[in-house]
This record gives sequence, C-alpha cells and structure tokens, in this order.
Amino acid sequence: MLEIGIFCVIVLAAGYWVAMFVMGRRDDVIHGKFVHTEDEGDFARPSMPAPPPPFPKRPVKAGQPAKQPVANDLAAKPVNSEALQSLLAAIQQDLKSVA
Repeated sequence: MLEIGIFCVIVLAAGYWVAMFVMGRRDDVIHGKFVHTEDEGDFARPSMPAPPPPFPKRPVKAGQPAKQPVANDLAAKPVNSEALQSLLAAIQQDLKSVA
C-alpha cells in the first residue's frame, strides 16, 4: 500500500512536469523556480471589465382611485347569530362524521 502511494506521488510529479513543459514554462521545469510578477513586464495586463449599467428603476404608476364598496356586497351585510349557530352545527357534524 505504501508503494502504491509513493508511485502515485511520482506519477503526479511527472504529470505536473509534462504539463509545465507543454505549456511553455520550460524555465520553471528545468530550474524549478517560480514566476514572479515583476518578470512579466512584456505582457499586457487585462483591464477590468466595465461594470454593467444599473438596472432601470420600476416606473411609478399613477395613483389609482380607491374602490368604493358595493352596496349589494355579501360581506357588507351583518351576520346574525342564527346563521353562525347553524354554521357551527354543520362544522361539528362534519367533524364527527370524519372521526
């Protein structure tokens, strides 16, 4: 098991060496030195992309007149206690039938 681990590390190092060689970083491969930012004077730095324009604000709608309650609306009528009692009795009966 130890031999397999050592073999995997060697294969990984060889793969890294080949990748650096193929990408043209031969100085890094041969001498093993790291690339510093001051060595890259002849390369142009990519400029930051411009930020996207701000999202436009949602248009403000003109105030709509408030709805007037309709006189024939069922919610406007007062509810009497007899209607509530019959509704309560129907709900209780439904609950008893389910249980």
